[in-house]
Amino acid sequence: MTYIDTKDHTKLYVKDWGAGQPIILIHGWPLSSDSWDAQAMAIADAGYRAIAYDCRGFGRSAQPWDGYDYDTLSDDLAAVIEYTQAQNAIIVGFSMGGGEVARYMSRHGGKSVAKAALVSSIVPFRLKTADNPSGTEQAAFDETAQKINEDRAKFFTSFFRAFFGADTPGNVISDELLDNMRNIAMQASLKATLACLKSFSSTDFRGDLAHFKVPTLIIHGTEDKTVPIEASARLAAQGIKDAKLIEYPGAPHGLFATHREKFTQDLLTFIRQ
Repeated sequence: MTYIDTKDHTKLYVKDWGAGQPIILIHGWPLSSDSWDAQAMAIADAGYRAIAYDCRGFGRSAQPWDGYDYDTLSDDLAAVIEYTQAQNAIIVGFSMGGGEVARYMSRHGGKSVAKAALVSSIVPFRLKTADNPSGTEQAAFDETAQKINEDRAKFFTSFFRAFFGADTPGNVISDELLDNMRNIAMQASLKATLACLKSFSSTDFRGDLAHFKVPTLIIHGTEDKTVPIEASARLAAQGIKDAKLIEYPGAPHGLFATHREKFTQDLLTFIRQ
C-alpha cells in the first residue's frame, strides 16, 4: 500500500495502477477510491496510468480533525499530483470530487492538468440562495446531518438506494453492491462525513468555472436525485468554456455502477481524444 504525506502531514492512501498518461480519479461522498475500481482497471488495461486516492477522513486515509474545506482538499490533490510526478494529467472528479477539480483549477492554476472531467458533480453551487434559486434548501442538508448523527448506518441504507436509483423500475442494482457501498461509507470518520457534507453543500464554485482552461467533459444522469442535473451539470456546462455535456437519460447519481459500460467507454473516449 502507498501512503503520501500532505503539507499538514495527513497521510493519504493512493492506488497507482498501470503506466502511461496519468488519469487521476477523485471519489465522491461518502465513498473511497474503491468506488473507482472498475474504471481504474479499464484505464490501466487501455494503456494509461490510473491514480485513485482516498480523500482525508475517508477509506484508508488518516482521519484528522481539520482540513475538510475545499482549499485544503484541493491542496491534497496537489500533493498527490506532486508525489506521483503526474504530468499532462487528466483529473476526474465524481460528485463531491468535482469540487476538488474546480478548486484545483483555480487555486493551483490547473498545474500539470491536460483535461478535466466532472461526473455527477456538485459544481457549481448546491445551496439555494437568493442568487441561486435552483439550489437545495439548507434545511435539507441540516436534516441529513441530523440523521447521520442519530444512526449513520441506517441513514446510508436508504441513502444509497436513492444514490443508485435502486427503486427505479428497470434499474437493476444488487443488494450486495448496496451493502458494499454502505460498508465503504462507514469506514469514513463521522467528523469527515459531516464536515464534507457541510463543505460540498455550502461552497460556491461559480467563480472557479472561468479557470477551466482545458478540454472538460461533464457527465450527469437526468434522474439524479442526489445532485439534480438542472442545478449542477447544466449550469456548469454553461459556465465552463467549451465544456462538453453528456446527459444519461434515466441515470441516477451512481452511474459509475448502474451505467458502468457506457460511462467507462465515454471516459476512455475522452481520454483518447
